[in-house]
Amino acid sequence: MSPRGTAAYDGLTDLPPLVTKAVNLARQEGFENSCRPEHGRLLFALASGAETIGETGTGCGVGLAWLASGARPGTRLVSVELDPERAAVSAELFKGLPQVSVIHDDWREIQREAPFDLLVLDGGGAGKQGSDPAAPAALLRPGGTLVIDDLTPAAEWPPTFQGQVDLARLHWLTHPGLHAAELRLAPDLATLVATRRWPSG
Repeated sequence: MSPRGTAAYDGLTDLPPLVTKAVNLARQEGFENSCRPEHGRLLFALASGAETIGETGTGCGVGLAWLASGARPGTRLVSVELDPERAAVSAELFKGLPQVSVIHDDWREIQREAPFDLLVLDGGGAGKQGSDPAAPAALLRPGGTLVIDDLTPAAEWPPTFQGQVDLARLHWLTHPGLHAAELRLAPDLATLVATRRWPSG
């Protein structure tokens, strides 16, 4: 979720219809922190190569709408949202899509639906602000893709944030079970994309 992410859609007309509905819902609910369009388009592209997709932090469903819009027919999508009201309105948004499930719970509930081909850690599990990071081996299939958004682009090594070493970003970029890279999506926005390594032998 990106601060003022919902406002980034103002004036955009080239959106998938489901994304437009989710953005309108976010505006109606006063939810400002939707994923930005740059990140949404990345999710749209990545979704086409997955059969099972997980997401933490549904918000009002903007990121999930990008994923569902890009996914192939038959792809299963599961998103977990901690806030009960947002979970309820998002579930209502996707009620006509039986392949999409929105669960009201802590992000760790996503583990019940694992393993995934694509997992977007947007509302827990990213290890930001000292929280526990998710375990890729438990959540991703070998070769599966992990995405963490809403980062300030790094200009040095080790990466820093607000003058301190960004331990969460460092964790993912140096994780022994992943191949990871930082993608700059805008001058002020970066995303981590990682794939789970295949077991040796």
